[in-house]
Amino acid sequence: MEHILVGLLFILFLVVLFGIINEKTVKISNDIALVLFSFAFAAGVKALEYFGVVSFSGTVIGNIAEINLEDFLMDGILCFMLFSGASGVNFNRFVKNFKSISLLALLSTVLSSFIYGGIFYLVNLALQLNFSIWLCILLGCMVSPTDPIAATSILKKAGLSKNVSTVIEGESLFNDGTGVAVFVCIKNIVNDTSDLSFPVLMAKELLGAIVIALVISFLMFQLLRATNNPMLHIFISMFDVMAAYVICEELGCSGVIASVVCGIFFSKSLAKHEAWHKVVDPKDWYEDFWHIADTLCNSVLFILIGFAVLNIPTHKYLVLLILIAILINFIARFVGVGISAFLMGKKSIPNKYSITEFTTLMTWSALKGGLSLALAFSTKEFLPADAYNVILIMTCVTMYFTIVVQGLTTKKIFAIVERWKAKRIAKF
Repeated sequence: MEHILVGLLFILFLVVLFGIINEKTVKISNDIALVLFSFAFAAGVKALEYFGVVSFSGTVIGNIAEINLEDFLMDGILCFMLFSGASGVNFNRFVKNFKSISLLALLSTVLSSFIYGGIFYLVNLALQLNFSIWLCILLGCMVSPTDPIAATSILKKAGLSKNVSTVIEGESLFNDGTGVAVFVCIKNIVNDTSDLSFPVLMAKELLGAIVIALVISFLMFQLLRATNNPMLHIFISMFDVMAAYVICEELGCSGVIASVVCGIFFSKSLAKHEAWHKVVDPKDWYEDFWHIADTLCNSVLFILIGFAVLNIPTHKYLVLLILIAILINFIARFVGVGISAFLMGKKSIPNKYSITEFTTLMTWSALKGGLSLALAFSTKEFLPADAYNVILIMTCVTMYFTIVVQGLTTKKIFAIVERWKAKRIAKF
C-alpha cells in the first residue's frame, strides 16, 4: 500500500507541476503537455541511467515505469473513461453521421491494419527482421485503431466543426472494439490457436457487447429512476459500466464497446428525463463527478504514456524504424479512410467535404494512445525478444508522434482543409 500511495503521490505531483508549467509558458492542450513534459522528464532519466550517472531501479520513478499499463488500462480505468467520453457525444449528431462512423470504425480499421501489415512486411524483408506476414498484420492491428481517450480529450479543443468532431469521436469510441477483435483473431493465427473465423469473432465481440450493454443499462436506469438521490445515480452509473465491462470480458465480448454503449444509453436516457433530473440533481453532481473522474484518469494515463519511453529498447535500426513507423502509419490510415470515404458517398461525408479533404482531415486527426501501447505490451508473453522490441518501438513512436505532433497541428490542418473546400466551392 505504501508503494502505491507513493507512486500516486508522485504522479499527481507531476500532473500539477506540468499543468502549472504549461499554463504559465507554452499554453498548449493540457493533455498533450502532460505527455510531452513527462516524456521529456522520463527521457532525461533514461539518459542519466544510460551514461551511468545514476540508477533509478527500485525508486518511485522506476516503479512507475514498471506499472503494467495493460492491466491498469484494460482491467482498471478504461471502462470509466469510455463511459464518460461516450456520455459527451451528441446523440442526434451521432445518428446523423452513423454511416460515416460505422464505415470508419469497421472497414477503415480493418483495411488500415492489413495495409500497414503488408507494407511493413516489405520493410521487414529489406531489413531481415524475420517477421511473418501475420506478425506484421498484428502490428497493424495495434496501431490502426484511433484512441477514444486522446480524441475526446484533445481534439474537442482543436476548434473542429461539430459534425466532424462527432465523426472523429464516434469512430474512436467504436473502432477499438474492431481493432481488438482483429488483434485477437490475428494473434490466434500467429500462435496457431485460431478456433473462430473472423466474422464469427467480430459478431461475438461487437453484437454480443451491444446486447449485453443495452440489457444491463436498461435495468440499471430503471433502478436509477426509482431514487431521487443524485449520489446513488452516480453509483448506479458506475455499477452499470463496470458490470457490463466485466460480463463482456468474461464471455469473450468487447468490454470496450459495451462501455461506450452504456455511456450513450445513460446520456440519452437522462436527456429524455432532463426536467426530472434537474429537480433531483440541481447542483449537477452527476455530470461534475464524471467530468472530474474523466479528467483525473486522463491526466494519470497521459503521465504513464510519457513514462513509457523508459521501456523503449535500443535497436540497430532505431532511427530508421522511427521514420518507417511514422510513414507507414500515415499511408495505411490515408488509404483505409480514403476507401471508406469513397464507399460513403458524398452525401454521407460531413461538412460537404470532398473525399480528399475528408480523408486528409481524418488521417491527420487519428491519434493513437494507451490502447495501442497496452496491446503492444501484451505481446511480450508470446513473442521473441527481438520481435517484441521492434513492435514496442513502432507502437511508441506512432503513439507519441500522433498525440504530440498531429494533436498540436490538427487545428491548422483543419484550417487548410477548410480553405481547400472554399476554393473548390468558389469554382462552381
